[in-house]
Amino acid sequence: MKECPPDRIQIAREILNYLSGRPDGEDTLEGIMRHRLPEKPTGRQTALVKEVVADLVTQGRIERILKEDRARLRVRPRR
Repeated sequence: MKECPPDRIQIAREILNYLSGRPDGEDTLEGIMRHRLPEKPTGRQTALVKEVVADLVTQGRIERILKEDRARLRVRPRR
C-alpha cells in the first residue's frame, strides 16, 4: 500500500466520516464531490477527490455497489 500525503489522508478521513454518518451509509461519487468540494472546484480538487476515492476502494476501506442502476460507494463492513 502506498503512503498518502497528509492532505490526502485528511480527505480520506472526511470521506469515510461522511459516508459513515449518512443514514444509509452510502452515496454516489457525485454526492461525495458535492459534500467535499467548494461550489466551483478546480480540476485539481476534483481529480484529487476521485484519486482518494479510488485509493479507498483499492485499500478495501470502501466498496462500490450497484443500486438502482447507479454506482454507489459505502464504507466496507468489517468482518
